[in-house]
Amino acid sequence: MRRAAFRCADCGWTSPRWVGRCGQCQSWGTVVEQVGSGPSALREPARPLTEIPAEGGRAVPSGVAELDRVLGGGLMPGGVVLLAGEPGVGKSTLALEVAAAAPGRALYLTGEETGAHVRRRAERTGAVHERLFLAQVRTLDEVLAHIDQVRPSLVVLDSLQTVTTSAAEGGAGSASQVRAIAAGLVGLAKQERPAVLLVGHVTKDGAVAGPRVLEHLVDVVVMFEGDRHSRLRLLRGVKNRFGPSDEVGCLDLVEGGIRSVADPSRLFLSTNPDPVPGRCWTASLEGRRALPVEVQALVAPAAGAPALPPRRVSTGVPAARVALVLAVLERRCGIAVGGRDVYTATVGGLSLHEPSGDLATALALASAAADVALPAGIAALGEVGLDGEIRLVGGLRHRIAEVARVGASRVLLPALTAQERRDLVAPDGCRLVEVASLGDALARAAVPPALRLVGG
Repeated sequence: MRRAAFRCADCGWTSPRWVGRCGQCQSWGTVVEQVGSGPSALREPARPLTEIPAEGGRAVPSGVAELDRVLGGGLMPGGVVLLAGEPGVGKSTLALEVAAAAPGRALYLTGEETGAHVRRRAERTGAVHERLFLAQVRTLDEVLAHIDQVRPSLVVLDSLQTVTTSAAEGGAGSASQVRAIAAGLVGLAKQERPAVLLVGHVTKDGAVAGPRVLEHLVDVVVMFEGDRHSRLRLLRGVKNRFGPSDEVGCLDLVEGGIRSVADPSRLFLSTNPDPVPGRCWTASLEGRRALPVEVQALVAPAAGAPALPPRRVSTGVPAARVALVLAVLERRCGIAVGGRDVYTATVGGLSLHEPSGDLATALALASAAADVALPAGIAALGEVGLDGEIRLVGGLRHRIAEVARVGASRVLLPALTAQERRDLVAPDGCRLVEVASLGDALARAAVPPALRLVGG
């Protein structure tokens, strides 16, 4: 018996009848017919779960420890991983490192570079060996032919947007082409059981390039993030059918390739042991992982005064959060820097996406404005409200443990309830100091009241 359904090519939404506009993503002309057949289409009959072997469901380490952390143990045979990131962030270097570390045969298919370019990168990173096969491809037929010839345990395609197939309309990188290429490789992975790593691009908005159904087709989506002017790279799991989808891995981009960073604290904290005004520690929760962060601030006379307004430059800390903290400092605590240049940054290029770093930012700014260094070993966790209240943030236990591990002896945090106080145990050598307001935090951080009115 013939059965027909209609599916949106962009988001995967299905409908029992054809419609001109997708009911989910509202795209016009993307709903196409998907034809299937009855029982004759079954490749194999259903079996009891007890008869299904479990050997093929165990992950194989990729050779990059931080990638394994994000993947949930390693590359799954028959699993398809999409590694997406901006141009120049290091996706090809990481993919080549994974291919070089594969325990069996690995096939690296490149559609963006020549074989000579890949060979030179492999020599620089020490990835040249006989188990790594390389081929240049332009079409899906070539991809499948190389896989059939080499029979690898790992296939790397760099990149998904450069390959075309005659089974779909449009040019390379179009939604229809990307969908068809991905579907073909996913089908091959499920039948032949190689692990597949697809390298993809992102849009200007930071989303995975291509149709939304692409993320539904693959098993794992990993975002590769980082500033091309910094060595730090972050692997962020977005989707994972084989493990947690909120893990984050830290990598260091060096001349010899990409190295896993099990303890990234040295990347995010200053190496200067001397107390300096305008520095305060905090902890950012990236997925399930707490990372120590040092917020630095500098308040200086306005360089363009009086003709130009004072500058507000922020790197790593959202400009909106800095503006909010400055307003609260001035209105609630009497620290006025309206006529001065203010610079705020995080060490190592890590971005504070969440408001948990507000208190540390406020203390760093107040310390810089007063030109008085905060006591050594102080860290701060909490969101600053418009009324100056310090609000509770999530993951306090993990955050406190991380800043204590890197040397914090005193942690300022929001006021706790009696139950929260009993549940939250301070690590050895670390004291928890509850503060109800920003003014209270400044007093506990020993910012002298006489120096707070610095005026513009």
